[in-house]
Amino acid sequence: MVAAGEWRDYGISTLRDRAVFSVFRRTAEHPLYRIEKQPKLRGRQGMYSVTAMDGQILKRGHDLRQVLRVLERKLIRPVGD
Repeated sequence: MVAAGEWRDYGISTLRDRAVFSVFRRTAEHPLYRIEKQPKLRGRQGMYSVTAMDGQILKRGHDLRQVLRVLERKLIRPVGD
């Protein structure tokens, strides 16, 4: 999505208990979405999650591919006439 120009920048953070991939509209802003991997949640709701800019968890699960599908739906836009 960065190559397509939809997102302008991204960042990767590795913390003690999680890894975070953040995507930005512009470099100086808060991330649009955070994709997190928290191994300690592996046995519960799933270790992968997508969080929106407002802190709302959009999707959580055990399979990264399934969790990322929420972003595909958010990025589909209707084409005007």
